[in-house]
Amino acid sequence: MSGEERAAGPMPVRVSWDRDDRHRRLRAVAVAGLVAGALMAVFGLPPIAVHSPLRLVGMVCPLCGGTRAVQALMRGDVATAWHYNPLAFAVVPGALLVLVRWGAGLATGRWVNVRVLRPAAVWVVAAVAVAVLWANQASHAAMLRHGDGSLRHQVMGMGLGMVVVAAAAAVQMLVVLPLVRRVRRSGTERPGG
Repeated sequence: MSGEERAAGPMPVRVSWDRDDRHRRLRAVAVAGLVAGALMAVFGLPPIAVHSPLRLVGMVCPLCGGTRAVQALMRGDVATAWHYNPLAFAVVPGALLVLVRWGAGLATGRWVNVRVLRPAAVWVVAAVAVAVLWANQASHAAMLRHGDGSLRHQVMGMGLGMVVVAAAAAVQMLVVLPLVRRVRRSGTERPGG
């Protein structure tokens, strides 16, 4: 192993402190999500409702209410966020944790990496969590369906959601990452070295 590893006993994951970042793609997702959440907190929800394809057949899914929950949590309205979708309490802090991990890695040159040792156990826990969340969201179906608009607006909303996430990811790849590389390069090129 390339770093100090700590086995988590009966835990299905192993956490290590390494010189290489094995989870680079997570930061793009975290930045895109936080940028989208911050924009919604400041400017409001998109003019078109963003829904999953299941919504087109009249079903709610575990993600229903997630956009409104993230917006509420980013505004500091904890009760509303919990009401719309408790998943926001894993997503927003999780994205912030990914950025803290990234900053610590840039500062120290070492990265916290997580490796799944027993994927079956992780999948079982994830399946149970999704089932519980889905049941919770189904119990709020009437509230979540309020103000959906026409089928055309729902389809446009799905497209808008994809465009926003793609735009946030592009900003990170074209602006943020080159700036980080430039800062790293300037830090290693010291005069007289």
